[in-house]
Amino acid sequence: MIDAFLVALNGVIEPYTLLLMAIGALAGIVSAAIPGFTITMAIVLTLPLTFAMPPLQGIAVMLSVYVGGLSGGLFSAALLGIPGTPSSVATTFDAFPMARSGLPGKALALGLWSSFFGSLISIVVLILAAPPLALLAVKLGPWEYFALIVFALTVIASLVGDSLLRGLIAGLVGIGLATVGPDPLMGRERFTFGYEMLSAGIPFLVVLIGMYAVSQLLSELETSPKQQAQGSTSLISGDMRPHNLETLKAIVLRPVNVIRSSLIGVFIGAVPGAGSSISNLLAYDQAKRSSSHPENFGKGEPQGVIASESGNSSTAGGGLIPLIALGIPGSAVDAVLMAAIMVHGISIGPRLILDNPELVYGMFLSMAVASVLMLCIGLLLMRAFLNLLNVPKYFIVPVVLSCCVIGAFTLNNRITDLYLLAGVGVVGYLFKKLDYPLAPLVLGVVLGPIAETNLRRAFQTSTDWTLFFTRPISAALLALAVASIVYSIVAYLRRSRPSSIPDSTT
Repeated sequence: MIDAFLVALNGVIEPYTLLLMAIGALAGIVSAAIPGFTITMAIVLTLPLTFAMPPLQGIAVMLSVYVGGLSGGLFSAALLGIPGTPSSVATTFDAFPMARSGLPGKALALGLWSSFFGSLISIVVLILAAPPLALLAVKLGPWEYFALIVFALTVIASLVGDSLLRGLIAGLVGIGLATVGPDPLMGRERFTFGYEMLSAGIPFLVVLIGMYAVSQLLSELETSPKQQAQGSTSLISGDMRPHNLETLKAIVLRPVNVIRSSLIGVFIGAVPGAGSSISNLLAYDQAKRSSSHPENFGKGEPQGVIASESGNSSTAGGGLIPLIALGIPGSAVDAVLMAAIMVHGISIGPRLILDNPELVYGMFLSMAVASVLMLCIGLLLMRAFLNLLNVPKYFIVPVVLSCCVIGAFTLNNRITDLYLLAGVGVVGYLFKKLDYPLAPLVLGVVLGPIAETNLRRAFQTSTDWTLFFTRPISAALLALAVASIVYSIVAYLRRSRPSSIPDSTT
């Protein structure tokens, strides 16, 4: 283990790797700072660029984009009052009022330092939690793995979006897309309907780029050219100094808030499908409830910025816990990381930490280094981001679309993948217009083959289907899946009940 750690350390601190990680962190910050362009889109576009890199180097770059992206939404939230990503919604509540009161530098510094500490706390929890979970998961059989994936899909469907039914439909569509092409065990073609372009299946990267990037670009086309040319205009002015000493005092002298918010982020990140869009709001809510002056929240309260940013940044480490320990991605971004590992021929799952410890240690170290790079780059370039947020979208959209096409083509060098990319992009656009969540669909594409493989292995081992219910762990996971669905249905009925009561005053 010590040798593996030293190998990982040597790979991460290599100057060329550090340079690429710095570029990745900057790219993540920039992409998240521009409203409408998400972290997922940034990391999807990064994936093809890492194919030619060694596995550890490629994963380190992608983690840098991830960590940078989680803090990048802070800039538009504080300077424009517009959250750059869903993970920075709660940041606008106090960062924007603070910036408008003449302290934009302090608002940004509070967010950056909080993101830094949140990431570090999540890394510590990741190191402590992932190895024991992986050792436990090694003892599980195909019955338990199938039940685990069923549970993960129900949780994802129930937590993402407002409708459980729509989430389940999206997940089933993703599983259906994963069944097109050669089956994972025998290699026989299926569901190709005579189309040669489907004979090799629908590549995961094509689904990911189409669903998140192309569908978003199609949505941007709905904006009039005049609106696209206007861009965003920052009305913030004032003291752009970071006030690092005052910022550190506000965090260090009151550590309960940042620790509580970070642990909330880790927990939410470890739940498949929840993600930073939930953790930042939940952390902010708990900070407000625990404050002795809750009336100050929403008026430029520093503790509100600390809670939101430490809560959303800590989900990165939390999301890696099920990925490393169980081979289940906690979010769409983790699914891309999973794809990057698999592209390099490394099997993902509970044996990852046993068979490739140097890669896992490298992920731990990369998270820590990326957090430092994010903090330094953010503090150095705060003033520059005022101008960056004003770039018109008609410059950005064609550049991103070109990257999407190149990324999809370079995976297999097949022109048919571009046709599939266009088709999947249109489907993703329709899903967004109909308010169907995309995350269950994408994770269904990832988890579908794993579920199918374990289901078939279970029946190859024994034709007794009751083993899914008589083996304790498998039965418990299936029971949790049913409970997840029942809970979501009950919650939906409670939300809809008041609206069904007629108003006596009308």
